[in-house]
Amino acid sequence: MPPTLTRLGASLPLPPDLNMCRRVAERVEDLGYESVWVADTGAGPDAFVVSAVTAMVTRRLRIGTAIVPIYTRALPVHAAGAGSVAQLAPGRFILGLGISSETIVETWGGTPYRRPFTRLRETVAALRKMLAGERVTFEGRTVRTKNFRLVSPPPAPVPIYIAALMPPMLEVAGEIADGVILNFMPVDAVPRMLAHVRAGAERAGRDPSTIEVVSRFQTVVTDDVPAARAAIKHMMGPYFATSVYNRFVAWCGFPEEASAIDAAWRAKDRARNVAAVTDAMVDRIAIIGSPEHCREQLAGFVAAGVTTPMIQPFLFDEAAIWRTFESLAPARA
Repeated sequence: MPPTLTRLGASLPLPPDLNMCRRVAERVEDLGYESVWVADTGAGPDAFVVSAVTAMVTRRLRIGTAIVPIYTRALPVHAAGAGSVAQLAPGRFILGLGISSETIVETWGGTPYRRPFTRLRETVAALRKMLAGERVTFEGRTVRTKNFRLVSPPPAPVPIYIAALMPPMLEVAGEIADGVILNFMPVDAVPRMLAHVRAGAERAGRDPSTIEVVSRFQTVVTDDVPAARAAIKHMMGPYFATSVYNRFVAWCGFPEEASAIDAAWRAKDRARNVAAVTDAMVDRIAIIGSPEHCREQLAGFVAAGVTTPMIQPFLFDEAAIWRTFESLAPARA
């Protein structure tokens, strides 16, 4: 029998619009999914709006942002957005934060992408106080606020999770976060990543076993694996050309591919950039194939240390999106 996955999350947003997000949120709760995780893509639906919609149409699902970039909102805006969703879903909301990428922060947003580790530490420290309902004055090296207090603080504590890829940020997550959010790694990289989370937690005198490990997986349930691979390659090529992810994929096992991806992107050769993403690379990072094969892949990541895998259907038509969610649903397994 294929392995049973009882703690699966679903990833939003999905095309074409916010109404689709609402329909997915309603349906995946009935299908037995345990949580919904909302990405802030910089150009799609706002993560706090998607989270609020999800809160209004669900009763049990945990709702987390995975992730909201720390640079694209001022501290009070982060606190107000997170606090508002937490009021709609008391005890169910998780604020996931990350440093994002130069493209979203600097190219699109016009905000300097500087001192990411300091910015993240200071943002988390200030937001914990804000979300606890305190009046906050914070004078950091990268963020500051004076005499701010939420008018309507959350009725229950809001956990803060951190997205992390490389060892320094993984250790920061272990030191200060309630959970860590992973992405785009092969299964054999997971123990190495979590060793750094444990190191950070132990250095801070924390119990590493209390830190939830969430990971997003680009997933396609299909009989046509080559077509799914080809579609995912067109996403991975440009994505892995960004400096953050290029360093990461090299570190976690794909140094030659990372070099070729970067060189082709710098040469503005899109076809060569996509071709540099090999079949083996896609098969080790994404989840593609029959329902049984996909469950086995996901179970391998759970065995390696992922607490909560989340399904991101890498699909653009509604019937295919539903097929992936329904085929992997815990209630049906």
